[in-house]
Amino acid sequence: MKAKQTGFWVLIVIFVVSGLFLTSCTKKDVKSEGIVSTPPTARDDEAEKAKKRVRIKEQEPSEQELRERALKEEEARRLKEAAEKARFESEDIYFEFDQYILSDSAKGNLNKKTQWLKDFPAAKALIEGHCDERGSAEYNLALGQKRADSAMQYLVSMGISANRLSTISYGKEKPVDTGSTETAWAKNRRAHFVLK
Repeated sequence: MKAKQTGFWVLIVIFVVSGLFLTSCTKKDVKSEGIVSTPPTARDDEAEKAKKRVRIKEQEPSEQELRERALKEEEARRLKEAAEKARFESEDIYFEFDQYILSDSAKGNLNKKTQWLKDFPAAKALIEGHCDERGSAEYNLALGQKRADSAMQYLVSMGISANRLSTISYGKEKPVDTGSTETAWAKNRRAHFVLK
């Protein structure tokens, strides 16, 4: 019986050793720590859509920002228009002594005024004719009128309606330079433009 018992124990030892041997040589299962994708649920879809809406809202300017931007653009437009009006009125055209014929320089200036009047079709202009102090008051009033009319006729020939233009002569009554020099007189022989 001792032999049976010894054989039994030998079998147990063989099973244990072979079991240890087999388990020690098996490949270990490695669990991946990566992201496990699960199918999206309706709740997840709604949450994602809500996040997108919030991001879009944050990127869109608010009504207040839109109003402020519109006000700034309107103010910039008004300032630009005011500057253009000031330039229109400040750029006179000049004439030679005792003349009302337009020089090339005067025509160039009138071309700019024509373009401005086309850009602002509601604008109306008064053209003032001026002279230097030499000559009688009556003569200078007539010459000033011819200068204003000459400028007006040129603008009309360039496509500006005569209904938008009017003329007046001040002769020698409103000089820009009160000096009695050729330089002062040259400044006073002019047609001046005033927007109405």
